[in-house]
Amino acid sequence: MAMRRILMTSLLLAGWSVTAETAPAQDVFLPASVIFATSTGYWEDDGNAPDVERAPTGAESVANPEGEAAQRHGYYKLFAVRQPDRTSKVYLQQIAQTETGPAIASTIELQEFSDLKPYVTDIRPENSNGIIKQPGLFATVYLKTDPAAEPDGWTVLIDEFGDITVEKATN
Repeated sequence: MAMRRILMTSLLLAGWSVTAETAPAQDVFLPASVIFATSTGYWEDDGNAPDVERAPTGAESVANPEGEAAQRHGYYKLFAVRQPDRTSKVYLQQIAQTETGPAIASTIELQEFSDLKPYVTDIRPENSNGIIKQPGLFATVYLKTDPAAEPDGWTVLIDEFGDITVEKATN
């Protein structure tokens, strides 16, 4: 019995050391400061349309560099990033579907949320059926402006023309 226990312990420790050696040390896909994220909605354009209008100048471009118009399409990603003071900033990205996989077309901070200095408690898409086929986005961001208060729902709406509306939910 003691011999069996020693053998099992040796095999277990040998397995752990092999796993520890072969596992990457820091294989981080998403920073710890990203607290909520959802991918939803759909967008498309002829390749010459500007990305989300409020995009900062540092946004990554996936437009055709030769200037030839090429149909682009993709989805939106909405996510909250926790700040050192525990409040959050909310960002909107356009993700383009390219031949080599998804690529960030633009990233913007939704200033309406930043002005509130919110404590984001959840982000939810309109439905959980995946990417929709009609252009636009509808998602709800749940937040508190006081850590002791109940969360309020705020909607983020992008219409078929790409116009963004952020407002307190009214239902």
